[in-house]
Amino acid sequence: MIDPKLRQRLTGVFTALVTPFRSGAVDKPALERLIAAQLAAGVAGLVPVGTTGEAATLSDDEAEDVIRTTVKAAAGRAFVMAGAGSNATRLAVAKAERAQAAGADGLLLVTPYYNKPSQDGLFDHFSAIAKAVSLPIMLYSVPGRTAVEIAPATAARLAAAHSSIVGIKEAGGKTERVTELRQALGRDFVIHSGDDGLTLPFLALGADGVTSVASNLLPAEVVALCRAWFAGDPREARRIHEALFDVVGHLFIESNPVPVKTALARTGLIGAELRAPLAALRPENLQALEASLRSFESRANI
Repeated sequence: MIDPKLRQRLTGVFTALVTPFRSGAVDKPALERLIAAQLAAGVAGLVPVGTTGEAATLSDDEAEDVIRTTVKAAAGRAFVMAGAGSNATRLAVAKAERAQAAGADGLLLVTPYYNKPSQDGLFDHFSAIAKAVSLPIMLYSVPGRTAVEIAPATAARLAAAHSSIVGIKEAGGKTERVTELRQALGRDFVIHSGDDGLTLPFLALGADGVTSVASNLLPAEVVALCRAWFAGDPREARRIHEALFDVVGHLFIESNPVPVKTALARTGLIGAELRAPLAALRPENLQALEASLRSFESRANI
């Protein structure tokens, strides 16, 4: 059984942080500004070095530095769930050990990508990491990027074998997965939506929160949605969901995190710099994103 205090800490909005860059290097002052905005809005957690943080293009030293910076800036005010995934088990173990040494509160572990392991391979992979570290672990199923999905039975097998495996970020775009996971894992296991557009449907089906891309840009609004739901006000939660719907869709008009970094740069909080092979938004998509943001700003009252 998951510690109730830990479960509470894993409930709500976790921001999948972008990694700001400046002249090719991590822009730590910009990262600190971004984190300060998240904390001011009341997010429950911060997720550095994930997909949104362009983890695939960070060196190990850069990743560790980003995690340390996040831990220091959070100062215990939010749960730091560091990304530590790899498609090579021995590298994932090493990343997890470094994240633990950097002070992370927990780990987000994506399914191995490209090599398409079986469910037994997934069990062995995540088990090796769980045995190597003592931190709470949230699994991350995102088949659109990795080509493999964590079966509910596999998640249940992992949770039964390792008490540190306490949750899953579900980013497969299917609402039925919430019920499938609940039936396989029970009420205690933590489920996060990994798709901003599905946050409210996931909550309605029994999820515990969202690991959000949109909250980089609109943390107060995403927090307000979740708080309304948990306060027993589904009408208000639906109102916020509908207000956010168009802009959230446009934050995924091209591969994440290109649109959200572009939108953040528009605010002046960070720069829009990306790492290759990611490239700037195509002009027509930039126009569509900017139009969506202007429309949201003109009518938002959240």
